[in-house]
Amino acid sequence: MDAIRVIGGSPLNGTVRIHGAKNAALPLLAATAAIRGSFVLQNCPEILDIEITRKILDVLNIQTRRAGDALLVDSTRMQYAAIPRVLACRLRASVLFLGALTAAWEKAEVPYPGGDCFGSRPIDYHVQALHALGVSAQAEEDAVFAEGRPQSATVELPFPSVGATENALLAALGADGPVRIIGAAREPEIGCLCAFLSACGAKVRGIGTSCLTVTTGELHGAAFPILPDRIEAATYLCAAAATGGHLTLTGARAAHIRPVLDALQSAGCEIAEARGALTIEAGPLHAIPPVVTAPYPGFPTDIQPLLTAALLRADGVTVVEERVFRGRYRHIPALRAMGADLETAGQILRIRGVGHLHGTEAEATDLRGGAAMLIAALSAEGRSRIGAAQILERGYEALIPNLQAIGADVSEA
Repeated sequence: MDAIRVIGGSPLNGTVRIHGAKNAALPLLAATAAIRGSFVLQNCPEILDIEITRKILDVLNIQTRRAGDALLVDSTRMQYAAIPRVLACRLRASVLFLGALTAAWEKAEVPYPGGDCFGSRPIDYHVQALHALGVSAQAEEDAVFAEGRPQSATVELPFPSVGATENALLAALGADGPVRIIGAAREPEIGCLCAFLSACGAKVRGIGTSCLTVTTGELHGAAFPILPDRIEAATYLCAAAATGGHLTLTGARAAHIRPVLDALQSAGCEIAEARGALTIEAGPLHAIPPVVTAPYPGFPTDIQPLLTAALLRADGVTVVEERVFRGRYRHIPALRAMGADLETAGQILRIRGVGHLHGTEAEATDLRGGAAMLIAALSAEGRSRIGAAQILERGYEALIPNLQAIGADVSEA
């Protein structure tokens, strides 16, 4: 998909089913490179990041195939290989094979990952975690190398990095005793990985807290359901808010996006929660108290651009502070081109609501920034064209058909 054509101005109404979470599925697929067995990953999204990961698994002689919404994985004949640069550079989650391969083979060679780039998303936290486990790990000019068997130890993370927590969990599968992780990330996707490892025979204590303890047992394959994608859910919620729509999301979990729901309700939306579903009815939007991004359970940095797009026509001024990743504001020029009144000063963003937005042509900068452009285009008057739209295929399954089904005038361009 090279580009998306949007004719905005129509409210979104109807029902959307939320798919499995990209950021939960990718660590589980990496984990299959550390455990010999057969796996059934239910509710696995059919998106570009998953397809790239499947190609990495194929290099490791790990077989995968689709069966409805499940992905079947067979790692019983897995072999060691360095991760190819041509694949690693397309995927941020490729770094997770550092811990998985070290657990399985006591060595790993992983080129620096690609995907979205937001400045400081440091690989050194991952390397430090391996060092704490007694593994010799070194980040060189264009790749990270690891060698040695992980030992029973305590890993203290200086920041609750999701990726570093996941790599520490995966490396712990090869340890000779319990591994304790202090300062672990607490995102729902971390809990999903811990539950998966438990289903595969490991013992994981402290799930949902910042202190995890992993003890490897006799590891084996398992069938496991991937949790719903909270960022996909937030995308549709923000699109409904921006367009004045009324949507029901099936499969969404309110507990995973509580700060987002609070923000949208504060802005004037009505949100109803039911078991396995969320319904949003947008009203006239107004400014909300300052939004500050933070690790879970704070406001998610991935959802900050989406909320920004939803508030472009809200009455008043909202202030956003991005405290997690620099570079999250690369989509701002495109939103300004649609008529948005936005000012940035360092990591501070000021949103002054305007009466109208108009269509424009823009290039998607990153996955969530591209989604923010799409939300703004849906609420704008006239025609927009969002280029580099293949970026959106990295994280959204059936995006155009879903939007068309709820009243959006969108198509591939």
